[in-house]
Amino acid sequence: MSLKRRNKIEAGFNMSSMTDLIFLLLLFFILASTMSSPNDVKINLPQSHSRTTTRNVVAKVSIDDSGRYFVALGKKKPKLIEPEELEGYLAEVAAADSTTYIALHADQDVQYKEVVRVIDIANQHKMKLVIATKNHK
Repeated sequence: MSLKRRNKIEAGFNMSSMTDLIFLLLLFFILASTMSSPNDVKINLPQSHSRTTTRNVVAKVSIDDSGRYFVALGKKKPKLIEPEELEGYLAEVAAADSTTYIALHADQDVQYKEVVRVIDIANQHKMKLVIATKNHK
C-alpha cells in the first residue's frame, strides 16, 4: 500500500505582501513630505489681498521676529547670516546672475528699518525684490 503525500511544497514566491509593504512605505513618505514645511524659518507673514508670484527667485531673505537674517539660495536650506554680511552676500549673488529676484519673507513684527535695509540693498545692486505675504481670506 502506497501512501502519497497530499501536501506539496510550492517553490514560488508570493509578491502580494511585498507590494502591500511598498505601498505603505510610499504612502508614509508622501504624507511625511506634505507635513514638512519648505520654509524652515518660522515667520508670521503679514496678510495681503493681492497675489503675485515669480518663478525665477534666486535668493530668499527671511527675517524672523527676533531680527535674525536667514538667506537661502534656490531650494537650499536657509542659513543664518549676520546683517552686516547681507549686502556682500547678495552682491555676490547679483554678480553671478543678472536677473536676480530676491524674495523677502519678513515677520510682521519685525521693525520697519530691517525691511528697508533689504530693499535698499536690492536697489543698490539693481536686483528685483518681491515681498512675501500670506493670502488674506
